[in-house]
Amino acid sequence: MYELLSEPIRRYIRDKRWEALRPIQEAAIKYILSTEKNYILASRTASGKTEAAFLPVLSKVNFRETGVRVLYISPLIALINDQFKRVEELCAYLDVPVTKWHGEANRTLKEKLIKSPSGVVLITPESLEAMFVNAPQHIAHLFGNLEFVIIDEIHAFAGTDRGLQLRAILSRLKFDMKRPFRVVGLSATIGDFQQVKQLTADMENTTVLRDIRAKEMSATFKFFEMDGADLPQELIDDVYMETRQQQVLAFPNSRGRAEELAVRLKKVADRQNGHPYYFSHHSSVNRELREYIEHFVKENRRYPFLIACTSTLELGIDIGSVDRVLQIDAPHSIASLVQRTGRSGRTEGVQSNLLCYATGPWSLLQSLACLQLYREEFIEPAVDSRFAYDILLHQLLSTIKQLAGCTLPALMQRLKAIEVFDDIDEQTRLQIMQFLIDTDMLERLGQELIIGVEGERVVNSKDFYSVFKSEPNYRVVHQDKTIGEIPLLSIIAVDENILLAAKIWKVLDIDQKAKKISVQPTKDGRKPKFFGSGGDLHSRVREKMLELLLQEQTVTELDEAAMEALRQLRDDFSHYQIEDLQYDRPVLIKDGSVTWYSFQGSKINRTLHFLFRLVGTEIDYDDSSSSFVIRGGLAELERLISKAITEVSNIDAHLATCLGQQPDLIDFSKWGIYLPFPLRCTLLKLKYYDFTNALQFLKNQRLVTLQK
Repeated sequence: MYELLSEPIRRYIRDKRWEALRPIQEAAIKYILSTEKNYILASRTASGKTEAAFLPVLSKVNFRETGVRVLYISPLIALINDQFKRVEELCAYLDVPVTKWHGEANRTLKEKLIKSPSGVVLITPESLEAMFVNAPQHIAHLFGNLEFVIIDEIHAFAGTDRGLQLRAILSRLKFDMKRPFRVVGLSATIGDFQQVKQLTADMENTTVLRDIRAKEMSATFKFFEMDGADLPQELIDDVYMETRQQQVLAFPNSRGRAEELAVRLKKVADRQNGHPYYFSHHSSVNRELREYIEHFVKENRRYPFLIACTSTLELGIDIGSVDRVLQIDAPHSIASLVQRTGRSGRTEGVQSNLLCYATGPWSLLQSLACLQLYREEFIEPAVDSRFAYDILLHQLLSTIKQLAGCTLPALMQRLKAIEVFDDIDEQTRLQIMQFLIDTDMLERLGQELIIGVEGERVVNSKDFYSVFKSEPNYRVVHQDKTIGEIPLLSIIAVDENILLAAKIWKVLDIDQKAKKISVQPTKDGRKPKFFGSGGDLHSRVREKMLELLLQEQTVTELDEAAMEALRQLRDDFSHYQIEDLQYDRPVLIKDGSVTWYSFQGSKINRTLHFLFRLVGTEIDYDDSSSSFVIRGGLAELERLISKAITEVSNIDAHLATCLGQQPDLIDFSKWGIYLPFPLRCTLLKLKYYDFTNALQFLKNQRLVTLQK
């Protein structure tokens, strides 16, 4: 396929001294250059997907025509900054300019692009949304001759509100374009190809090109039981000994835990005269510090290091290959495990190396289940994205702001062109619009709709462009240098010590008005409390956990302590006669209470908990073991399940009552609060709960009892 590329691109490949093209690159070149379809390029990490997209796209596009010809969309600003260097180097062979466009990008270069639009632009969905709202006159001027949109890490958008927003933005782009553009998506972890194809906003004209070669992986599991809120010192010591001479990424599942891990490892290293390169990397660490860490690890081939990180280093930022990936307790998805594990062994022929630490038996079991499903090539499908009333509301406000007001027919025409809202009927669209008028978000002037008084406050906020919530933060400052941020709601007082950016700080002053915390270095402290969860666990993971419990064969990847923890857990369930993994569920009757293990995903368990509380029964739910503890005997559990099944038929009324009493139930949706109350209830039912699958499970489940 090399000969199909343009001469400047072939020269780039020769200068890079590539011995051969990768399989995904061969396929992409063949199909992108010979057809007019959209493509999703799916292959494992470090398989050359970025070049697979850009080599044929840059060969095909005529850059002598005016306007931006290629638009690269990324979920992360950091990924844009990282990919910019690679794309700029490649485009230099064509004498084609490359421009970064996001809130942190160079303003002068943006202005230069507006004066003379050309080449390639790298942007986030939020920055594209902001352009629609604040500078709509530039849209057609910049993108009127757009030929290709490349969406990196496209799986990160699938089944999310950001994905719905992206689909809407692409549809809005097409509405004003002189000609259609093509979409190329890139991903290493796709669980539902249909959902990902929808992100092109032209599903019928989209094909998936998939390299099915799996990456070999070595995995080891270690077990250290938690005793309190902090990680056991024995675990910290073991991590130090295992990694002190390696280059490592460690994923502890939360920002606070990442800070704890980095600081405590650095303390051990200081006592042992070890290396000093222990970092934390997450969204609350200052951007300049994160970029320094990224630059250090990318350029460093000599020194060992460990970065305790979150999803900020899960996606495709190129920091080179690390020796090992650490996972502290179970990941919440197989997709995350795939991405994280792929950060090691990125060199061709070198296997990925995963070391998992579990701090509880159920976390160990969940980790094993995720690994097993990873090896079975199961990745969670994206969640159902139909009836996105909240995103429709956001796009409705954005469109009216873009047009500086418009007539109702013109607005409805534009909304109909956004395919992601096809399942929302016109009556519901009008209902949302009327509610916005009633609440002063919109105003009707004659035949025209404009942004209302309340709406101006909302759409003029810097938070308007995103569809995800961001927590209010205090800026943490040492000698006028920003260290990072911590949540406004985190309980911090003067003279307390906190961990941030892998260092310990003493709080000197809290400026409430400026939302600023002044600090100085100190010797000891505690991790700050960050908010947010790791996401919902899929039911397939919990079913696999039950399957592993019922098996007897030895898991060779476990150390002695992990083997014993698994043995004890299996022993607790060894006498249950489970025949159907989908519906047979263990029930333990002990000391006047019943423990029912549902082995269902987070969303179904959340729904079950809601239903059980609805029927007035005192109940405790433990997420780690997916268990419900009910006061009373087996008859009480059976009555509870029967009554819950009955109440599902009247669930709309129950949701309305609960939402009226607890308005913050809708807080999972940034824009849901602006919807008419009945649609808030519907959104709650669709996005937060899963009554359909919960009802199916309740009707079909069989209680398998064990007396103790």
